[in-house]
Amino acid sequence: MATLADAIVVLHLAFIAFATVGGFLLWRWPRMIFAHLPALAWATWIAVTGSLCPLTPLENRLREIAGEGGYQGGFIEHYILPMLYPVGLTRETQWLLAAVLLAFNVVAYHGFIVRVRRGAKHSAT
Repeated sequence: MATLADAIVVLHLAFIAFATVGGFLLWRWPRMIFAHLPALAWATWIAVTGSLCPLTPLENRLREIAGEGGYQGGFIEHYILPMLYPVGLTRETQWLLAAVLLAFNVVAYHGFIVRVRRGAKHSAT
């Protein structure tokens, strides 16, 4: 079960990476938008509301079954913030993380829209 809990951590990190910078994948694979927009919405909602992603309690439960201790708080607070911030997670930090998430994606989607428009102009000529 500990290995499965570790796999959940990897999945969680991959999801966060996808939600954060996955908009840039649209430049190569435009249909990825159907996976990315819901992921972006979910990640933003979790960050803004301070909610826990369901993967966090699942990981904790698997660790408990494996005889390891779970942890308090959320995934980002437990794994990511210790690498980025010496202090605990605050609502202001969560809002900042949500703003960074959205800023990355504004840049990505802007680039995507520019490419789509550029492609439409070239195909019309």
